[in-house]
Amino acid sequence: MDLDVFVTAHRAEWDRLDALLRRQRRLTGPEADELVALYQRTATHLSLIQSSAPDPQLTGRLTQLVARARSVVTGTRRASWRDATRFLTHGFPAAVYRSRHWWVPTALLSAVLAAVLGWWIGTHPEVQSSIAAPSELRDLTRPGGEYETYYSSNPAASFAAQVWTNNAQAAAMCLVLGAFLCLPVIWILFQNMLNLGVGIGLMSSAGRLDTFLGLVLPHGLLELTAVFVAAGTGLRLGWTLIDPGPRTRRTAMAEEGRAALGMAIGLALVLLISGAIEGFVTPSGLPTWARIGIGVIAELAFLAYVYVLGGRAARAGETGDVDEAERSATVPTAA
Repeated sequence: MDLDVFVTAHRAEWDRLDALLRRQRRLTGPEADELVALYQRTATHLSLIQSSAPDPQLTGRLTQLVARARSVVTGTRRASWRDATRFLTHGFPAAVYRSRHWWVPTALLSAVLAAVLGWWIGTHPEVQSSIAAPSELRDLTRPGGEYETYYSSNPAASFAAQVWTNNAQAAAMCLVLGAFLCLPVIWILFQNMLNLGVGIGLMSSAGRLDTFLGLVLPHGLLELTAVFVAAGTGLRLGWTLIDPGPRTRRTAMAEEGRAALGMAIGLALVLLISGAIEGFVTPSGLPTWARIGIGVIAELAFLAYVYVLGGRAARAGETGDVDEAERSATVPTAA
């Protein structure tokens, strides 16, 4: 593209759009139609310049012009309870459903990794001795030891809030750091599975694996599912950077990034539920079968939410991205 020729050909349109946006009086019908047409053309010009002949000064001017025109054309819109309801019933479950080909394999591989690590640690005393001294291991695994008292070490409400904060941060890191070619997400996931594997190995070597699972499963099913969803989405985001498909890399990252941001909000709510279970159900005096049953019900409810509501919304075209009217204008690309 010859940038000088392009600017000369379209400068009058940009100036006219700027003049319409500066009008103090109400626009007439033909002027409003002209403004919309000029806004659409200018947005296309901006995309062409960004992709073919980026010029910082010109790009800045057109970006500001398109943003001003967009605010006039679309109007100011405030979020409402209807938006929140639609997000929870359509956007979030659809985004999780669309990412299932990433987070389901992530969950299965992670569970296998945790089991293998647990078996390795539980059957190799030399590995256990490298983790801690024998007296410290006994304090961890004995009846009434640290593994059991951990869940009742603080008042239930404050403990649940602390757990929710930590897990929400881990999920957010998986979502955000996925853009760095997936590697940080893999490391965070490995650390989580290593911690789980250590617990499985140490408690199984002490003959108390049933006690450990009775403490972990009530909240762990839903909690780990949320972490796996975050990790799978982060991996998908990182792969989008490597292979954006038919979309431009900028467009693909913008679309997937906005969906991932929405998922961070939704997963925070899911982790709030698992944190409440961990704070109030796990350390409770309920029988083990009842505590695990609550965890299983919460997990099945989430999966039904994703596969029923999310699947229906996804098949209807929902992606978890913001509405089309709120996205930046882009040049169409061939499939």
